[in-house]
Amino acid sequence: MLDSTERKQIIALMQREVVPAIGCTEPVAVALCVAKATETLGCLPEHITLYLSANILKNAMGVGIPGTGMIGLPIATALGALVGKSDYQLEVLKDSNPDAVEKGKQYIAEKRITILLKENITEKLYIEAICEAAGHTAKAIIAGGHTNFVYVAKDDTVLLDKQSATQAEGEAKDVQLSFKKVYEFATTTPLEELEFILEAKRLNMAAAEFSLKGDYGHGIGRMMCSKQEHEIMGDSVYSRILSYTSAACDARMGGAMIPVMSNSGSGNQGITATLPVVVFAQENHKSHEELVRALALSHLTVIYIKQSLGRLSALCGCVVAATGSACGITYLMGGTYQQAVYAVKNMVANLTGMLCDGAKPSCAMKLSTGVSTAVLSAMMAMQQRYVTSVEGIIDDDVDKCIRNMTRIGSVGMNETDRVVLDIMTHKGC
Repeated sequence: MLDSTERKQIIALMQREVVPAIGCTEPVAVALCVAKATETLGCLPEHITLYLSANILKNAMGVGIPGTGMIGLPIATALGALVGKSDYQLEVLKDSNPDAVEKGKQYIAEKRITILLKENITEKLYIEAICEAAGHTAKAIIAGGHTNFVYVAKDDTVLLDKQSATQAEGEAKDVQLSFKKVYEFATTTPLEELEFILEAKRLNMAAAEFSLKGDYGHGIGRMMCSKQEHEIMGDSVYSRILSYTSAACDARMGGAMIPVMSNSGSGNQGITATLPVVVFAQENHKSHEELVRALALSHLTVIYIKQSLGRLSALCGCVVAATGSACGITYLMGGTYQQAVYAVKNMVANLTGMLCDGAKPSCAMKLSTGVSTAVLSAMMAMQQRYVTSVEGIIDDDVDKCIRNMTRIGSVGMNETDRVVLDIMTHKGC
């Protein structure tokens, strides 16, 4: 049984990892870093130089920037300098407006921004912003987490330096989870201590409903609501899970100026951990308590898996987040801990290896694939059907099973990451 101290540690961990974000978190984190450097400089930079890790570049190249009608890093960088406020964290661009966007376009046209790959680093989440004006220079560095500043300086004055602290040391400060501990926390913690997770429902449902009224990205969520699609897929709980999850992603990747609740630095992970659980609970008239506990189970499962996978990897985040939602749905179906274990094994056996080729509108298709697998995995688990340890990478121990998946994503797919980035940066477009 978890004691009150450990419960409080887990709650604090969840509240750090489940936070609102406007726009894709990689270009937004770049904007945040630029905003901090600009604030440190004390005036609008005459020139900005960015040094970015390959994974940041990959995830920022093709995604819409909220409220701009534009994609990619240049406009995010310009707006970070023009209107960004570092105190807003992952909502750094929420003060953006049409006038700022026009000024940002002019800033880009004047060739004030240089974007370069940071060479010879192992950290997959690395952003270095150097702002220069009137003979002064300010530098800010984010590493290891989308809002984790490790260095800030103006000219020769160092204001913050945490670069010697490794990412592993930073993660060691967090309570170390196991799947058993995750399940026990979600199902036994006093309900009032978990209700903060309902803000994820509010924000992500609002994003989905906003998207369904508009036309964002590839319009996958809206398409699934159409009469033609209902004739193929039916108008069911399953189709509504796919529709709402895809719709929220459509809006987010399409650059809508709306907040979503993220998980572990990813809005798409937050959407995927939330909306399948919410829709299933609503459509099946589950109680308030069942919904809260299922959401807590889903989100904390994602956080647990990311502890060993890392913030960014070659493995698509929908694999991790849909594993969380599979557990939440299994719980809502009346499943036991053992059946939740089965759901995890089914997910790991099915989706491991889905690669991340950057944040972009078509991510909604991957989220749809992930949550459809989540529903299938939960249904199988409730029938005591699961992939066994004689098959592939599955282990009898569920925690080892998860480590096998994250090892593939964080170590085994490194060459995949390099090839994907090479392809993305050498396309004719």
